[in-house]
Amino acid sequence: MKRLTAFFYGLACYTVFFITFLYAIGWVGDLFLPVTIDSEPLVPTGYALLVNIALLSLFAVQHSVMARPAFKRWWTQYVPKQVERSTYVLFSSLALIAMFVFWQPLGGSVWQVENPAGVAILYGLFGCGWLLVLVTTFLINHFDLFGLRQVWLYLQGREYTPLKFRTPGAYRFVRHPLYLGWSFAFWATPVMTTGHLFFALVTAAYILLAIHWEERDLLSALGEDYAAYRKSVPMLLPGLRKGSGSREAALQG
Repeated sequence: MKRLTAFFYGLACYTVFFITFLYAIGWVGDLFLPVTIDSEPLVPTGYALLVNIALLSLFAVQHSVMARPAFKRWWTQYVPKQVERSTYVLFSSLALIAMFVFWQPLGGSVWQVENPAGVAILYGLFGCGWLLVLVTTFLINHFDLFGLRQVWLYLQGREYTPLKFRTPGAYRFVRHPLYLGWSFAFWATPVMTTGHLFFALVTAAYILLAIHWEERDLLSALGEDYAAYRKSVPMLLPGLRKGSGSREAALQG
């Protein structure tokens, strides 16, 4: 019964994530939804900035702190290891949902592309960014990344086996194709509002910090294997060899 409960819990957490992921595409891209990142402002700018900073900080703290090995060692004293990843995914989804609900648009226009070809190119890059994010998760084992593999093995009464170090597909060219995809998704837009720009700048800064923290964990866990990978493959842009590493790139089964 415990195994079955854990499996359906993991499945529910994944469902919440997947719906949140689809909603995020419309929210960031100002597509299909009545309220998005680019909606008209409803409150004074100062108040909106405070709210948005709090929302972005909430996501950054949750997403990074809960991913650290020290936190996991403490957290799994209270949360079964088999559902730890699913719980992490659920909390990340809830932090994003809070952002969708409480985000305060800032209005204003930083740029607006009206040329049909330019609009098509930017929307194409936007779509490619989200597609790269999704494809990358499958390269690094989508089901392990979102907790389904853990609860499935537990349901079968099998021990969880950590993923081995591999660099599949896009990871041969950049260590962070997942983050590269997010960058395209957040920056490629024909209409860049002030709020959208604020969101893109803060998330870009967070990505750089996250890379630093992940690199530290990876070097500690994988040693020379990851150090060699880090030296030979650029961080985000092909041809640039300096940078830091990605946890997800290193863990592939």
